[in-house]
This record gives sequence, C-alpha cells and structure tokens, in this order.
Amino acid sequence: MTKIKTKLNSEIVKEYGLNAGASVVGIATSKDFSLAPKCFRPSNVLKECLSVIVLGIPFPKESLENSIEYTKIRNEIAKKMTNMARMVAKQIKKDGYETKAISSMGGKYIDGHTFGHISLKHAAELAGLGTITRNYLLTNHQYGNLLWFSAVLTDADLIPDEKTKYEICNNCNKCIEACPSGSLDDLSSFGKKGCSKYYKIVNRKLEIQCFLCRTVCPHCFGIKD
Repeated sequence: MTKIKTKLNSEIVKEYGLNAGASVVGIATSKDFSLAPKCFRPSNVLKECLSVIVLGIPFPKESLENSIEYTKIRNEIAKKMTNMARMVAKQIKKDGYETKAISSMGGKYIDGHTFGHISLKHAAELAGLGTITRNYLLTNHQYGNLLWFSAVLTDADLIPDEKTKYEICNNCNKCIEACPSGSLDDLSSFGKKGCSKYYKIVNRKLEIQCFLCRTVCPHCFGIKD
C-alpha cells in the first residue's frame, strides 16, 4: 500500500525538532556525504535517504567542573538526544515518509571501538551548524564546542542549510598542546584509540577522565568576534 505523503518542507521539519526540545536544527542533503567512508554514509542506514536532519543541544557549563559531573551529564544528554531523534522521526513518518533515527551514542563496533552509523559532528557541519576545528569538535557561533547531536535520516527531499565555516583557529595550538595523549597532533590519523586511555570504568560505568580539548579552546562557550 502506497503511503499518502503530506506536504513537508525544511521549515516544518525544523519546527518538529525545536518542539521536541532541540536548541539547534540543521538539514544536510545525503549526497553531501559522498566523501564519507562507504560504510558511514546515510544511504547505508536508509537506502533511499535524501536528507539528514541534525538536532543539537548544549552541555551546561557546570558539566565542565569535574570528570564525574561531565560524564553524568553527557550520558543524560545522550539519552535525551536519542529520544528527541526518535520523536522527530516518528512525526515525519506520520507525514508519510521513511525515517531512521540516529542515536546520539553507539552504532557500529569496529576494531574494538564503537562508532556511530554516521559521524554526527560531520553531519552537523554539513547541515550548517558550525565547523570542525583543530580540537576535532564541532564549534558553533552561539554554543561554542558544547553541542551534542543526534540525527534523523529521511527520504523526504528537503532544502539543505548553507554550510558555514568559521576561520577561528588561526595559529592557536592550545588544544594540541594541552592534549595529554597527543591525539590532535595529526588529525589525518585521529581516532578514539589515543583518547581511550583517558576513559575509566567506575562501578561498571564509563567515566571520561579528560575533556581538555573542549575547555582550553578560547571559543568553548561561543565564538568570539
């Protein structure tokens, strides 16, 4: 039975995201992921995917006080973002379109590490929500590098947002110099393996011991003009 599709556009979809609790919503087109590794493209998850809707909310500043608080709030936000994506996906599905909610955490288990089905920070960059800077974090004009993301894939053909690029790093090497694992020395070989030594299991739960790449950045809380 053919689904009856209601009229859907980018403005309506963004309203769905904001109503679900997102602070920012951006839209990218699936074809913009052509340079992503073949197994991490939206079409690998939803074959007929045309659009990627990225949802984001910021970490509260108090989460940066210590590793226990950071981990706790990070896990709470991750669950919230995943539920948010499911809510938006459900709403778009009611409109007659195919959808797939992309969790804020988890995905594929490769070489001893868990990766998302798509790179959410790259999706956010393609959706015009900011730019990936030297610390390999997505940096947004208003929220700095404190945004956390989830996404929704859909076969709805939506108008994507314009990509933005902030020229903010210049010759600043603060994140590179502060990183205790040297993970940022060469972004072409960046991976989770370098950071993994600063993860710790406490009471069977993951605790992140280091997030200096966020906090030492002069634009942690927003881009300074």
